[in-house]
Amino acid sequence: MYYFFYCYNLVMTIIPADLAIHKPKKSLIDLMEKNEVKENVLGEFDSDFHAISIVESTIGRFLKYDDTYQAGFIDTPFYKGNLPYINYFLIPTLMNPEIKNILLVGFGSGILVNQLEQLLPIKNIDIVDIEENIFSIAKNYFNFKESNKQNFYLQDALIYLKTTKKRYDLIIVDVAGNEGIDERFCNQEYLNLIKKCLTKNGIFVSNMPSSRDIFNKKNKFALELIELYRSNFVFTNIYNGETSNKIFYKTFFDLDEVVFDITNLIMISSNKKYEIKNNELLNKIVDIKPYLKDLRN
Repeated sequence: MYYFFYCYNLVMTIIPADLAIHKPKKSLIDLMEKNEVKENVLGEFDSDFHAISIVESTIGRFLKYDDTYQAGFIDTPFYKGNLPYINYFLIPTLMNPEIKNILLVGFGSGILVNQLEQLLPIKNIDIVDIEENIFSIAKNYFNFKESNKQNFYLQDALIYLKTTKKRYDLIIVDVAGNEGIDERFCNQEYLNLIKKCLTKNGIFVSNMPSSRDIFNKKNKFALELIELYRSNFVFTNIYNGETSNKIFYKTFFDLDEVVFDITNLIMISSNKKYEIKNNELLNKIVDIKPYLKDLRN
């Protein structure tokens, strides 16, 4: 089902590049530029928020907002699958295989939704995104499969969190990108809304930008954010995104080194301590073991 609402205000944006502590090597930047592949544009769409394009190359097919990759599918001999950082969002399926009600904020290509439907006994998955083109793009370009378990809300995420009366076993929020993160997703008021919408033992997954040197005292944004999360949840596991980074630079630029000092800071929080349990079905979708090794507590 589709539900259309709309509300958005101009707010402060935290720019990931501003969070870098260490400078990149010029030699690696030169190699990136040299190895950059040519992209063919399959479609372009008007939007109130971004210049949207669907591009395809020898690497795969991708959704881009302006010049940044937001979602897509990589198809190379080295790696096949979703943008690799999204694989961290599958870790909760190893924590609680009985998750039934999910809220996903930030839709992307829709691949994650279909993967979750394969892995879990889902009764309901609510999807919130502010980009009006995103659902038709997922169906027309990324083979997204609709089901009667899905509900789509075209709405500002914080308005949805404030007004919904639903409670979720799993909430995944992925609204960070190279272009920035709305600071409204970085404060106590926001976490209060998340907690309001979680079931007692619900799991919350958040994607934020950070320097790769996560626990460096200069990395104030990440350290303050981690402290905030740990003051609100009994358990918060920190994944530093290194596996994702290595796959990204290898597949897109054929580099064996990570170039820029920016990573996806994945935080998985709950008030219940879950153990990681094997899920053979998940292993057929992605080899999750390297991602689990990125835990940095």
